[in-house]
Amino acid sequence: MVSIKDIARQAGVSISTVSYALNGSDKVTPETSARILAIAKELNYVPNAAARNLKKQETRIIGVFLTDFSGDVYGDLLYGIKEILNRKGYDLIVCSGKQSHRMLPERMIDGAIILDQTFDSDELLKYADLGHKMVVLDRELQHANINQVLLDNKAGATLAVEHLLELGHRQFYVVTGPEGSYDSWQRLHAVRQTVERSGNASFIEIPGNFEKSGGEHAAEYILQHTNGPAAVFCLNDEMAVGFYNRIATTDRVIGRDLHLVGFDNIELAHYIQPRLTTIDYSKRKWGAVAADQLLSILSGAAVEHERIYVTLVKGASATAMDPANAREHS
Repeated sequence: MVSIKDIARQAGVSISTVSYALNGSDKVTPETSARILAIAKELNYVPNAAARNLKKQETRIIGVFLTDFSGDVYGDLLYGIKEILNRKGYDLIVCSGKQSHRMLPERMIDGAIILDQTFDSDELLKYADLGHKMVVLDRELQHANINQVLLDNKAGATLAVEHLLELGHRQFYVVTGPEGSYDSWQRLHAVRQTVERSGNASFIEIPGNFEKSGGEHAAEYILQHTNGPAAVFCLNDEMAVGFYNRIATTDRVIGRDLHLVGFDNIELAHYIQPRLTTIDYSKRKWGAVAADQLLSILSGAAVEHERIYVTLVKGASATAMDPANAREHS
């Protein structure tokens, strides 16, 4: 690989003169600068990014760490992040897996947006103590170098349960996310609180995985355990779609025999029939706010934690149960 030493040798100047010319400094005459740049082009010189970044102590690159890339949520989230970063002259790297964690301590990126269960919270706090700047989307951490931009999971789950209660259900099923998921834990906690406040309702928890297969397994369980009307809250839309798929192979009908609520309002939920009742929020805004907050932290500005608010989108099946059936199956 060609280095600035090679350019300096061929140009008959010092290394520092070559460095000034390559960086556009006015410490070198236009004639000398032009000659050095011509030699650099002739030798196919490529700047050493690592050395340059070490000197400037910045890369102008932000890392986004995800548990995985499956699911419809990530596309809009990443678009929102990219839109803000590119506008401010930053690039984006999307990472997944334990090996990618080293990008933070090795300062290969200027900061990180975390939506990744493989990061232990103590690990993130250790990096924050070392001066690394982060925004977390999947946990609550208190540190001057960490900002939180979280979904209002509690409000969303409360809206979902209250909707099912308004439809006349007093017992329903909740299909959870994978073990260790912050969003699943938050939503399930809100379900419990809402049920307790109602005073006359209960729910059965079915373990899920935030994937279509989790919804399919939940549907199989419910088909085996009930013949009457039932209400189901899938803690994300991916599982709700899987639930739809399995029910579609039976003579039972969503909206007539089963009431279903999802969470995330993914694009696919707009097209399944009857239209899925779900919890909506702007994924693009979530990403944009996270990027904005991280850039503010990097600039040294003080920022407050943010919360992304949610609403209930009622589907075509959002009609109340027949009172007789509600009493019979409560």
